[in-house]
Amino acid sequence: MIYKTSDGKEINLFSKTVLKDLKLKERAQAAFEKAKTTDYKQKAADTVQKMKNLNAKKLANDFIYGKPHEERALGTLYVGGTGLYKHREWRGVKDTMYYFNMIWLYNYAHMVMDIMANGGLIPFAKGTWRYRWMGQTYLTVMHWFDRGLEGMRGEALRASAWHYRGMVNESIRQFMRMFVADKRLNGGKENETWKKTISHDETVSGCIFYGWRDRMDDVALQMIPYFVTCHVNNHTVLHYIDAIQSIGLPADPCPMCQAEAGIFLTSDVPDYSPVVVTSNEACDGSVATSILQDWFLDRPLFAMPQPMRFDDPLVQEHCQKEIEACWKFIEEQTGEKMNWDEYVRQAEDFNKLTEFEHEKWDVAANTDYYPINGVAQALYRIYYSQDGNRPIWHQIDKKVKRILEKCVKNQIVTFPKTRHRVIAWSCAPLYYSNWCTWAYNCWGLNCIINMDSLMFDQFLRTDTYEHALEDLAMFNELAPMRSMAVGGYEHIFRLWEFMERFHCDFVVMYDQLQCKGMQGIHGMFEDEFRKRNIHAIWVPHALPDKRTVSRREIRQIINDYMTTVMHEEPLDPTLVDFEDGDSW
Repeated sequence: MIYKTSDGKEINLFSKTVLKDLKLKERAQAAFEKAKTTDYKQKAADTVQKMKNLNAKKLANDFIYGKPHEERALGTLYVGGTGLYKHREWRGVKDTMYYFNMIWLYNYAHMVMDIMANGGLIPFAKGTWRYRWMGQTYLTVMHWFDRGLEGMRGEALRASAWHYRGMVNESIRQFMRMFVADKRLNGGKENETWKKTISHDETVSGCIFYGWRDRMDDVALQMIPYFVTCHVNNHTVLHYIDAIQSIGLPADPCPMCQAEAGIFLTSDVPDYSPVVVTSNEACDGSVATSILQDWFLDRPLFAMPQPMRFDDPLVQEHCQKEIEACWKFIEEQTGEKMNWDEYVRQAEDFNKLTEFEHEKWDVAANTDYYPINGVAQALYRIYYSQDGNRPIWHQIDKKVKRILEKCVKNQIVTFPKTRHRVIAWSCAPLYYSNWCTWAYNCWGLNCIINMDSLMFDQFLRTDTYEHALEDLAMFNELAPMRSMAVGGYEHIFRLWEFMERFHCDFVVMYDQLQCKGMQGIHGMFEDEFRKRNIHAIWVPHALPDKRTVSRREIRQIINDYMTTVMHEEPLDPTLVDFEDGDSW
């Protein structure tokens, strides 16, 4: 039989060559069918064997209480290449239901309530549509909870989650205040909220403005568009860094200052206040940012610098005069006088937060019953101490206090897989604040305290005006990165004091590659680590810019140290290496 192909060739279908090919194909098909049948039989046999090996009691126990730490395999929950969940972790009946009801549903409901209580849906919708950082960051906020609370159980899950709740509530209050007052969202008009709002650098503490809290409010310029966005979505600030570099800024200054300048360059800061108070904290890059703020905002500005070396009494006197000059500036520009009684009320209220913080530190330092993980503790502490006294912080502290007392009373070991008590020093990678959650889950590295958590450690006296001014000046100088990063080596070297105080045996040393201050003291730390025989891991990063050192690279540095130096095995091998560059 002759068959003609499309190109004109003639093939005899009964030729020996063709018949041979057909036989080979038939054999191959038969072999495939046999292998397929055999494979299915083997799989069925394997399944039956697995079912026989199953321990019904253990299955029930895992369902009720969740799998033990070493069996959880948290890394298998991720979609490949993203670090995002295929599905959420089963933490046992009680903790899974708590997470669903008191973290997911509770926060979604209260976020809507917070928006409605602070201006309503119209300003929220306008702000989300107008500002890039709003739509990119705050609509993904629940994934922030997921990362920071991954693998957590019991009282530690509950206490840490309340800290996140406090930060979300205060973030909403701040950006809603911005949107309600924003001239850009109100047809260029100056409404009453605009006139009654004070804008300031995020590193100028809200405590400075306590004397106006009964009639006005204060909102930091960069806290919401920059600082919080880094933690929630590590992609957001990259646009602003690229924007400022596109007009000629070299890439070597601090990325924090680059990002903050880029926000102003792209006109992505709401116009919500008639005045602005700036600072030089923590370096000359901040001064340059303040100059750009002055250009772009084009309104009355008061620069309130913080000294790099603040031990000299004459420097203290100078700083007190700076604060008084700032108060006078606000009075002249707004027509509102400082209310001393309101300052006293707010400062004494804030002292209660500091008192409870010391109580938490005492439990963290001397027991295994501290129910707050490293990321929740650090972010909450930085946030409330810079933001100043707010009702939400007292509400959260009240809830956490009950959990803390329960843990101490019942001697609940909240992080039972702790192998090393870690102190994290210097400025942290903002795009990977949840590394300490990963470090505990993977290696048993429990981050007890962070350097930034120890800033602003100052009670504010209110018995006399002079005492109040003295303490407020010192408080302002104990700002993040000022006292322990660029405030002189004797302050930076307080690391040894805090290691002893918190009974830590391990240091994670953040190495901000573009911080000239910390780079200059790198060698001195190395010498001290060797002399004191301290285990320390240097973690390089670029503050908000994940492109210089990725989160995966940070994990690999820790992995290498734990295997080659400490000779330890991971608690959860599925977390040792995974790609999460595309995740929030």
